[in-house]
Amino acid sequence: MAILAQLIEDIGEVAEYRRYGRVTGVAGMLLEIGGMPNALAIGGRCHVLAQDGRRLLCEVVGFRSGRALLMPFYTLDGIGLGCKAELVPNSDVIYPDQSWLGRVINAMGEPIDGKGPLRQGPIAYKLRAAPPPAHARKRVQGKVDLGVRAINTFLSCCRGQRMGIFAGSGVGKSILMSMFARNTTADCSVIGLVGERGREVQEFIEDDLGAEGLARSVVVVATSDESPLMRRQAAYMTLTIAEFLRDCERDVLCLIDSVTRFAMAQREIGLSAGEPPTTKGYTPTVFAELPKLLERAGTGTGKGTVTGLFTVLVDGDDHNEPIADAVRAILDGHIVLDRGIAERGRYPAVNILRSISRTMPGCNSEEENALIGQARAHLAIYEDMAELIRLGAYRRGSDPRVDEAIRYYPAIEAFLSQRRDEHTNFADGYQALADILASTPETT
Repeated sequence: MAILAQLIEDIGEVAEYRRYGRVTGVAGMLLEIGGMPNALAIGGRCHVLAQDGRRLLCEVVGFRSGRALLMPFYTLDGIGLGCKAELVPNSDVIYPDQSWLGRVINAMGEPIDGKGPLRQGPIAYKLRAAPPPAHARKRVQGKVDLGVRAINTFLSCCRGQRMGIFAGSGVGKSILMSMFARNTTADCSVIGLVGERGREVQEFIEDDLGAEGLARSVVVVATSDESPLMRRQAAYMTLTIAEFLRDCERDVLCLIDSVTRFAMAQREIGLSAGEPPTTKGYTPTVFAELPKLLERAGTGTGKGTVTGLFTVLVDGDDHNEPIADAVRAILDGHIVLDRGIAERGRYPAVNILRSISRTMPGCNSEEENALIGQARAHLAIYEDMAELIRLGAYRRGSDPRVDEAIRYYPAIEAFLSQRRDEHTNFADGYQALADILASTPETT
């Protein structure tokens, strides 16, 4: 019945006639289209016929003086005054299929891995779908194993939870994401590389993700040299595929690297359309689009879930910059990667004391929460006295709690370190930490 209803809907959207307009102006990345103002709306799309015969896909981003403002998905080469623009009906949907697992696609849903065309599913999914109704969503419950000791024990992630990974450039976000994708017990993964360096895409797929990780993943790629519309759409495409797999009653791990580049793409679009810049040049639509994107992850109305892990590239290692601050307020927890820890050679460079999982206490047993609280207390006490300890100004015996923290600190630090090819499950992680804290100070 669902397929029949979709077919009837698709037939109903077939236009009885075609509508055309003309390019009346070109300014920067924007095209002005006249001749069909009543037929276009924000988010609508047109094909502009270039002088060399190319059909350039564009999206409506605003209106000015009775003309539509369009931004292209590709370069404007060959576009001039008078070029014909044709309305494209029903162009913001895709037809995903479970056979897409193991494939690499672009922001338009086209394969870029050389493995042939993608099979199209029977049901259309909107790229900019609304999140499930809050009152109809299932509650977050049950932990998802991510395979990384530091996260599994200190920052346990639940099925349907949304977490942010906050870090500056070069601190290990991509490697941590690949460890999640390879080692997770989730049924499948959807990975969005938004604004990624072109050189690093193949390295991530072959070296970091590997054949085993790719086989149970869909990778969506939009490199940094692509248009802001393509970079923004890569994020929408990632969430749409994750929603489809969730509706197939799968537990999905959704990874996007990075939300900051999505926000930058939206900023470029907004500024081109004439929006006023606000904090650090970000336009109001940036802060309106972030919750619409991130709220799509989580639990649904059925059995499936989308567990979202989104990286945030903090500008100048400032964790209070506008995008980091906005994203942190939306998500259910944050993982902070610290450059200072990375410089000391400990990977993953997770700063446990600055990170938090808001759903973890409710998913853990009392014994597990007590174990984590004890270990965090040792770390906090040591960090408070770190300067004095390194300078040799602290004398052993002055404070028993500090003495105990000094004894346990090296073992906890070693516990938090993990090789990229290593996997640790929940049980082994908790047991290893319990062994550390149960050992006598002389043997630690």
